[in-house]
Amino acid sequence: MQVRGKVIEFKWDKGNLDKSYAKHGITPKEAEEIFISEETFVVPDVKHSQKEDRFIILGKSAAGRSLFVVFTIRKNKVRIVSTRRMHKREVEKYEKAKKDSKI
Repeated sequence: MQVRGKVIEFKWDKGNLDKSYAKHGITPKEAEEIFISEETFVVPDVKHSQKEDRFIILGKSAAGRSLFVVFTIRKNKVRIVSTRRMHKREVEKYEKAKKDSKI
């Protein structure tokens, strides 16, 4: 997948591959889609970065769902840890940040 001109590879471990779909109805493909969206925000996940740096990306999938995705980078590949829909307050903060930054 190309993201803003760069090729990004995704690495899914067997435990996480179907977990987000089973719990939240989000397929791996949909989780990957927000990485190509122009309207995303990436922030460090300080709370869960003890063993490795983790990040949170907030954005919308092609279906228009507001997603909250936790990921890390391993050997130049994006490893998605978890995916879910944003909670109402997260959507409000995301929309405000998007408006304020005019992305």
